[in-house]
Amino acid sequence: MIYAHLKYPNGFVTTQMRRKIPSIQGLICFESAAKHASYTHASQELSMTQSAVSRQIQQLEEFLDIQLFTRTRHGMELTIAGTQYYAAIKPYLLGLEKSTQEVMSHKGLGGTLKLGVVPTFATRWLLPKLHEFNTRYPEITIHLETSTKPFLFHEQMFDAAIYAGTQQQIEHWPGTSAHFLMLEDVIAVCSPTLILQHFPNAEKLNSYSYHLNPEQIAQLPLLQQTTRPTIWQEWFQAHDIDHPKADEGQRHELFSMLAVAASHAMGVALIPQMLIEQELKNQTLVIASNSPLPSNRAYYLVHSDQEPSPILSKFVDWIQHEVQSISDLTAVNAQPK
Repeated sequence: MIYAHLKYPNGFVTTQMRRKIPSIQGLICFESAAKHASYTHASQELSMTQSAVSRQIQQLEEFLDIQLFTRTRHGMELTIAGTQYYAAIKPYLLGLEKSTQEVMSHKGLGGTLKLGVVPTFATRWLLPKLHEFNTRYPEITIHLETSTKPFLFHEQMFDAAIYAGTQQQIEHWPGTSAHFLMLEDVIAVCSPTLILQHFPNAEKLNSYSYHLNPEQIAQLPLLQQTTRPTIWQEWFQAHDIDHPKADEGQRHELFSMLAVAASHAMGVALIPQMLIEQELKNQTLVIASNSPLPSNRAYYLVHSDQEPSPILSKFVDWIQHEVQSISDLTAVNAQPK
């Protein structure tokens, strides 16, 4: 461990412990050499001499007290330790570079918020509303990256994530704090063409909704979601129907993919209504049954359990206000006229 001794004007001497971090120049040289498996290519990329690159990496190896490269007949090759170290530092160097670019571009007046988001929620719900956030906070830039799996904040460079899951999943997500946004109640939807093919006299409730009973739904081809393989079994069980083929049918990973397949009369799908408002409006999809699947899943905004930054706090306040405004409008529209 390295210590620094500082003497103040009053004569007191204090000892401070420096963080055990190697030189950034050494890390940059190592990252480039590891990427190209060549000191020569690294020197060209970094506009340095090959001997300067070699010297930096040698100093890094001395600092770490491990060998990062070994020379073979084909050139330089990472050792096992070098491979592990390269994989570990690469995202942090990239994050440092991005953070530097961001503070330079914003001049300290704003910043960037990096969000991990489940895909269909990002494209169907969040993105159409982000212009309102941009108008209110033009100094904040939002970057989105999608995934259907939980994000690990200690491994991925995200400030927050919007994730759909159960309360139990959220509670067992280590090192995080969560803000409830909304329930994920799914409804059965399909193309009106599919309904008329099977039930020409089906009862229509309004321009975008029919009333098929569970027995009729069981006669339609089902569209399955790969990340929710039991969703149709749950729906039929909730309606006391024993459907022996509830797990059969085309499988698609995302709600957006299910919506496209359903709109082309390939089957009936279970999708949250808030994600298909446009399809319901133009009637490429219709609600096949007014019996939703009560869900124990919900959308949450999740971030590290450390104190949120001012930028993140602004986004949390904004999205919670958006969700509440939609809930209030839905409640008003649901009241008897």
